[in-house]
Formats: sequence, structure tokens, C-alpha cells
Amino acid sequence: MKEFVAEIISLGRLRHRNLVQLLGYCRRRGELLLVYDYMPNGSLDKFLYSNGRPSLDWLTRFRIIRGVASGLLYLHEEWEQVVLHRDIKASNVLLDAEFNGRLADFGLARLCDHDTYPQTTHVAGTIGYLAPELTRTGKATTCTDVFAFGAFMLEMACGRRPIELQGQPEKEILVDWVFECWRKGAILDASDPKLEGNYVVEEMILVLELGLLCSHAIPAARPSMRQVTQILDGDANLPAVPYDSASLGKSTNYNASDFLMSMPLSFGNRSAPPHLALIRSL
Repeated sequence: MKEFVAEIISLGRLRHRNLVQLLGYCRRRGELLLVYDYMPNGSLDKFLYSNGRPSLDWLTRFRIIRGVASGLLYLHEEWEQVVLHRDIKASNVLLDAEFNGRLADFGLARLCDHDTYPQTTHVAGTIGYLAPELTRTGKATTCTDVFAFGAFMLEMACGRRPIELQGQPEKEILVDWVFECWRKGAILDASDPKLEGNYVVEEMILVLELGLLCSHAIPAARPSMRQVTQILDGDANLPAVPYDSASLGKSTNYNASDFLMSMPLSFGNRSAPPHLALIRSL
């Protein structure tokens, strides 16, 4: 408990325009709850997947991607300690009144000194955003955050969750499908159909290919968040995407259902998502 409170106090000192301000915590019915600034437009995933809300245009999506990248760079390199978020995904990005994206939910975050990593050995995060090495070792690093950010970029560009078990089998794992589109020279086929082609082609290709690079199976081969922000801002060139699909996240021979079944039922201090519990009961 003392360690939790100490980390919350430290996280409350974070200040960045693309982070939701953590105001404090409270205890209710035996649960510890984090208190954040109110964001009037709610979570990003509601605009990506809800039929009742208008879809975000590409200009807004690209601005959100760049903003979240800037916030994550601050967490990794620009604060007094390294902050590992450990749960980067669209539902943990909140939108302010101007639809600027702000990374939220620091419930799984861990602090460590620069050039060191926490010695946690349990898996924490959300299926589809977990780096391959994290599922084996349980040890979070900046590289595992980068992997999750890669999944987030593909999610934003494609309008699809990283893993979807309904529909065509070849599209179950998003990174595999985007890679196949890229390999065939048709990467724009992976773009969100709700955009109806209304996007800057160069930006869409950049986000899709950078998302693939961040999904590299070898942690050291992924770009740092500083490199990611430089590429998104046009200050650095995008490296070549490796042609071998096995080097990107999951190989195309890996079955998504098997992957889900292999995961533990709990993630950090959270229970498995309801859809995963349902899948396991089938």
C-alpha cells in the first residue's frame, strides 16, 4: 500500500499536454480508485467503433497519434524517472473539448530509474497490445510500450481492434493482415473504410508502416519513442519494413484463438475482459 501511494504521488507530478492529469486516489468499497481530470469527449475507442457516433476524420486521427506519441516520449525519456504505461490502447486515450488525444489510465504504470527496469514478472496489459517477449517473461520495458503503441497506430489507421475473431480468418490478427497488404503492394487496402479514402496518402502509409516497425518481434529492432516522434513529425526518415512476416509481432501461422487461450485470466490487478471469459467458456 505504501508503495502504491508513493507511485501515485509521483505520477501526480506528471505534466504534459497529451497526458490526462492524475489528481489523486480514493478508496471505495475496498477498491482503490484513481481520480483524473474530466475529459468531455470521453474515450477514443467510442469514436472508432461506436455506430452511434460520427467517425473521426483523418486529420483528427493523425493529430491524436502524434499527440499520444509525444506524451509517451515524455514518459519514457523526458521526466525525472522512466514511466512504463503498460496499457496503451484506444480506450485509454481520452479526448478533450478540442479532440486532442490524452493518454490516461496509469493504474498499471510502473516507475523506474533511467537505464533500469522494474523486476515485475507478471503479465499486465491487454490482449492484442502485448509484446511477444512480455507474454514470456512478464517484464515490461519501454520496448513493450512501443509495441503497444504500434498496435494503437494500426488500430487508428484501420479502424479495427488488434485481434478480432469474427470475420475472415486472415484478418483475425491486425498486424498480420496489414503486413500482407504491404507485402502485396496494397497497404492502403488496410485503411479504415469509414474514411472513404479521405486521408493524406503519404500520412496513411507512414502510420501503417511505422505501426509495423513498432510491432517487430525483436525488441531491439523497434524504434524508440523519440525516433517514432521524429518520423511522425517529418524530422527523420522511415526505415524499411522487414520483408519477413515472422519478425512482425505474430507470424501469420499463429492462430489467434490459440493465442487468446494461452493467456492468463488476469492482467496485473485486473480480471480478464468479459469477451475473453466468454471465448474461454465456448
